[in-house]
Amino acid sequence: MGTLPEPFAGWFAARGWTPRPHQLALWEAARAGESALLVAPTGGGKTLAGFLPTLVELHEAPREGLHTLYVSPLKALAVDIARNLMDPVQEMGLPIRIETRTGDTPQNRRARQRETPPEILLTTPESLAVLLANPDAPGLFAGLRSVVVDEAHAMAGTKRGDQLSLLMARLDALAPGLRRVGLSATVAHPEALRAWLSPTARAEDVRFVLGRGGAEPVMDLMLPEGHLPWGGHMGIASAPGILARIGGAGVTIVFVNTRAQAELIFAALWKLNDANLPIALHHGSLQIEQRRKVEAAMAAGKLRAVVATASLDLGIDWGAVDQVIQVGAPKGVSRLLQRIGRANHRMDEPSRAVLVPANRFEVIECVAATEAVRAHELDGDAPRPGGLDVLAQHILAIACQAPFHPDDLYAEVTRAGAYATLTRRDFDDVLRFVEDGGYALRAYDRFRRLFRDSEGMVHVRDLRVARQARMNLGTIVDTPMLKVRLRGGPVLGEVEEWFASTLEPGHCFIFAGQTLRYEGIDALTMVVTRGGEGEPRVPAYAGARLPLSTNLSFRVRSILADPKRWRALPEPVRDWLRLQQRRSELPQRDGMLVEVFPKGGRWFMVAYCFEGRLAHQTLGMLVTKRMERLGYGPMGYLGTDYVLATWSAFEPDDPERLFEEDILGEELEEWIAESSMLRRTFRNIATIAGLIEKNHPGQEKSGRQMTMNSDLIYDVLRKYEPDHILLRATRAEAAHGLTDVGRIATLLSRIKGAIRVRRLDRVSPLAVPALIEEGREWVAGGAEDALLAEAAALVDEATGGAEHFADVLAEVTEGVRVRSGVVDRPRRENRRRPPARRVSRSARGLAT
Repeated sequence: MGTLPEPFAGWFAARGWTPRPHQLALWEAARAGESALLVAPTGGGKTLAGFLPTLVELHEAPREGLHTLYVSPLKALAVDIARNLMDPVQEMGLPIRIETRTGDTPQNRRARQRETPPEILLTTPESLAVLLANPDAPGLFAGLRSVVVDEAHAMAGTKRGDQLSLLMARLDALAPGLRRVGLSATVAHPEALRAWLSPTARAEDVRFVLGRGGAEPVMDLMLPEGHLPWGGHMGIASAPGILARIGGAGVTIVFVNTRAQAELIFAALWKLNDANLPIALHHGSLQIEQRRKVEAAMAAGKLRAVVATASLDLGIDWGAVDQVIQVGAPKGVSRLLQRIGRANHRMDEPSRAVLVPANRFEVIECVAATEAVRAHELDGDAPRPGGLDVLAQHILAIACQAPFHPDDLYAEVTRAGAYATLTRRDFDDVLRFVEDGGYALRAYDRFRRLFRDSEGMVHVRDLRVARQARMNLGTIVDTPMLKVRLRGGPVLGEVEEWFASTLEPGHCFIFAGQTLRYEGIDALTMVVTRGGEGEPRVPAYAGARLPLSTNLSFRVRSILADPKRWRALPEPVRDWLRLQQRRSELPQRDGMLVEVFPKGGRWFMVAYCFEGRLAHQTLGMLVTKRMERLGYGPMGYLGTDYVLATWSAFEPDDPERLFEEDILGEELEEWIAESSMLRRTFRNIATIAGLIEKNHPGQEKSGRQMTMNSDLIYDVLRKYEPDHILLRATRAEAAHGLTDVGRIATLLSRIKGAIRVRRLDRVSPLAVPALIEEGREWVAGGAEDALLAEAAALVDEATGGAEHFADVLAEVTEGVRVRSGVVDRPRRENRRRPPARRVSRSARGLAT
């Protein structure tokens, strides 16, 4: 490899650094005009590697105009990278302007950037889509030479990734020959990611650069003192130990898996924080100003810890972070590595992490994740083909920029990695939908958005259509939300509409680290005051639970099936598994254990599937439908990350029939047709595709209005045009995305002929967590005392009195109080949204 020119070589030497081989490799790729994917550990200088060719080129051949576009999945990451990039630019005296363009950029700066663009612009897919939908886009991007995609693995295979893939194809059309650079720390499918990044949709056209591995992370397992919980997933019992770890380190990020868990853990830590350590809260539902305040305080070294969700998973460079604490099982190896990488952003020194499982099954999962990290295994799904709803939005945006010919646009779209396999029929159907809504909707003037001239060129119908299209660009469809505003004070963040509907004036809840009293709703805002009496609830959010990865599922089953591997497990978990061996048996790695036993006048069936909560919830719907056909009288079901539990009026005398592969046929079609899931999926797809517009000049629709509109259109299309392109997209997404059908099919194939059925006279030790969870699902009001006694009795029954009653009672009491405030739902239908959870202690906290 060559030697960097001055002043770059001198800049590295002045810091005692030597350019890393992967940094020089990206520079060499740029000199050869090649696109490249860099996979290197966190702290290895990936960002500098991505920008180094740009800085050298602009130093050697200064020029005005946009040279490099950096695309980030997070606005905060773009701002952080811009700040960090300014240091070498200023220290070397390079005459290069660096600016950010996101949804938070003021309007006057946006206008200036379009007139006199900086040499380097850092942005997000949504903001880039807006820029490309304007008529001046050809002039703005004509001189573009490079696109840098950070955290590429986090976007490929998502709808934002589909959008970015199409946008990069458009940039290629405006600036032929530009090169692409993808940056990532964790890539499970590098060939697929190279194809997604490629300007030709071929992996071989993207150079693969693999950075040298950094120091191995140091990982510890921390259990709560005393009793190890049987169930629950919040980890509140470990709060004293977490606070002690925070006190013993400089700066800590405490990662959790859901926003509700973030609020609860923060509240628990704050209650114990007698030393007044500065601890903050950070998650995606908090107001942007509050999140920025926390990020700035972390960067300035003013905090000892921040409790965060995936909102801080990606890339923000806080070099002073000493350790990461993961509360709850990580659910995926790549996700765990991404979070561990936030500690000690120095490649040659180990990152330190503490895993805090919330229950006994999670202990096994944490051990499995630790083993996988040490074995350098990664997980995650390969990118799937691009969505037709995203394509519809893109077609309309391109028409807003300039007229196009369908043949030319189809050729451009199929050069995008996510749409390389798109058929001409699907493209034409999507284009027809964007033009006039399709056969069933073309009579309505509101759906006429494009027209063709005599030469076949496609134009946007008028300026009104273009203006509304630009206002609705983006692929993130939020669940209907309400802002949370203090009476006479600032907006704190937002919660889902359904949660607000469960509250009455005077009810209190925990949000933004505070206890708030609900006063009422004013338009699209929930008005609150500080304080309140009674046990506060905690908002939960739809789709917030992370799915258990296939890799971890396999490792958990492998550990359970092999007693030789139990040495890595703490003694209470080993005792639990030995007791299971005596009372029943253990699940096998490639088969499935099914236990059937009577309890409380019902018959319980517990299947140890280990395929994740989402797959188990869908499988539960299918299994109970078959139970109906077989006359078992199903009364309900529950899916955890590890098991599927059903309860019925009659004993399931042939469980094997409930898990036959043909359950994905008639039962699946019947369930999909009957459930409301298709309507919800259609609403999201119709919103992205532009059929349902959330934003209009001077107004915003409520979630209820959008749902009513989408339901009406859905019914019209089903009746008059069942093969409409949006209905096809809806069915495909429902079957392959939301319901996790692929994992269910793999499970049913794997266990065929390998199902072990054990008929027991009482609950087994491994089944106790599911039954405790089942009680939490449905308990209401005065039934709490009965649940406490029942749950403690379950443990006593399963263990023969080996567990202390008081410990189990304390655990279950916490579980009951951290529970749904709205539970009046029929048992036959699984809950369609996550519960609002209660906490028994009040919390008062700070934003920073």
